[in-house]
Amino acid sequence: MSLLIQNGEIVTASERFVGDVLCEGETISRVGRNLDPGDAEVIDATGKYVFPGFIDPHTHIYLPFMGTFAKDTYVTASKAALVGGTTCFIDFCIPDRDEDPLSAFETWNSKSEGQSACDFTYHMAVTRFDDAAEKSLRRIVQEEGISSFKVFLAYKGALGVTDDELYQTLRLAKELGVITTAHCENADLVLELQKSLLAEGKTEPRWHHESRPPRVEAAGTSHLMTFAELLGAHVYVVHLSCREALDEAMRAKERGVNAWIETLIQYLLLDKSHAELPDFEGAKYVMSPPLRDASNQDVLWGALRNRFVSTLATDHAPFDFEAQKRAMGKDDFTLIPNGIPALEDRVNLLFTHGVKTGRIDLHTFVDCASTQAAKIFGLYPRKGTIQPGADADLVVYDPDYSGTISASTHHINTDYSAFEGWTIGGRPHVVTVRGEVAARDGQFVGTVGRGKRLSREPNHF
Repeated sequence: MSLLIQNGEIVTASERFVGDVLCEGETISRVGRNLDPGDAEVIDATGKYVFPGFIDPHTHIYLPFMGTFAKDTYVTASKAALVGGTTCFIDFCIPDRDEDPLSAFETWNSKSEGQSACDFTYHMAVTRFDDAAEKSLRRIVQEEGISSFKVFLAYKGALGVTDDELYQTLRLAKELGVITTAHCENADLVLELQKSLLAEGKTEPRWHHESRPPRVEAAGTSHLMTFAELLGAHVYVVHLSCREALDEAMRAKERGVNAWIETLIQYLLLDKSHAELPDFEGAKYVMSPPLRDASNQDVLWGALRNRFVSTLATDHAPFDFEAQKRAMGKDDFTLIPNGIPALEDRVNLLFTHGVKTGRIDLHTFVDCASTQAAKIFGLYPRKGTIQPGADADLVVYDPDYSGTISASTHHINTDYSAFEGWTIGGRPHVVTVRGEVAARDGQFVGTVGRGKRLSREPNHF
């Protein structure tokens, strides 16, 4: 069955015009004006935008973490993603420190295979580096189509890597043409600050920020950049939250380090006062790095607008408030499962608070929420643009829609929303996955299991 999206305002990272998009099979066959529909199903996009499907480069769908598990499955997460306009996400496969990477890879596949309604791929976390791990990592890159690693410069004694392991990971990544994504903090400083605060009886969620202040994130960012510079490796800073860390990354880029920067929708819109809410409500907003002082928001919006920050992600980590965050962390902020649910809301919040306020233009909107993720992680031009031969992942977007975010209506499998009661000015009208309509006006209408795990070629030599 063919599909013709007609009379919409087509917007990519670099182009904008009114026209039609013809999809045949799973790909886009023609882009132009007044295309003959033939026997195609026609979607009238008059008065609406037509965007390439959005890509979230940072999610945690299946996630064992801090003694519990994230609440979403690939079924629930992919439905939420599609309703919100995200047609592809990059999840993290994270072995335990004593686990073989191939074993973890098989576990993640067992959770995702036949379960996702949209396409996806993985970043492969390196939580230990030795000869056995290197052998498995080579196989995962060369045989399984995974072209990005992840290292944690945090969580000492658990997921965090030593400096020797960081060096060896970046060495291997450079050899294989893999980009290494990194959680940048200083694990030793975090651990000591946590101990000190707890010893002083400071156990509430609000102290989470003080255990990981901006300078700790900046130190981790600088540390990564030093290693990347010396090895000539390509690196990507995940969830950058503050001016201090941005300054370190920008200084490295200016001296020629191959570095890219990601920030999150929550860092643009929420601040640390949310994590200081009374009655333990602040636990809903505990994440690492923490929400920062509101003064950082304009800095990050400016960096996004000027494309110093390449991508806008979620770090989607869905934990229930009552049964997980409150139950586990009520007496110790270090035990609160980190993260917020945001996969469904990223695109609409970015459009509402970015495009409609004039902070960013439509091209930057598409670039940071779709195109750059595709380019950086080896999916472009299959994903991230509208052109013949690309996958027919499309979002017909209604800029005149008005609605409210709520846990009572979202498709994420959590008992709360971090953006409860926030209004949005725009949402997807129709979302397609490789030519099949998967969401309409806030409802999932697609096919669970249609999503494919994507194979990617290394592109960072």
